[in-house]
Amino acid sequence: MRNKIKQYREKKGISQGGLADLCGVSRQTINAIENNKYDPSLQLAFDLAKTLGVKVDTLFLNEEEI
Repeated sequence: MRNKIKQYREKKGISQGGLADLCGVSRQTINAIENNKYDPSLQLAFDLAKTLGVKVDTLFLNEEEI
């Protein structure tokens, strides 16, 4: 599953560490998600979307849709 977290995070001027703190995870977790090496739990996906002010389906793209 691909995502647009980095683009939305940078638009908001939030560092990986800042986003991690806001979502209660490590900076390494955010890095792994942004680099498509880790798929977040459903709860974390919703937390990321809420923190970035977008809908979950805006952040995550199904590989089949690309």
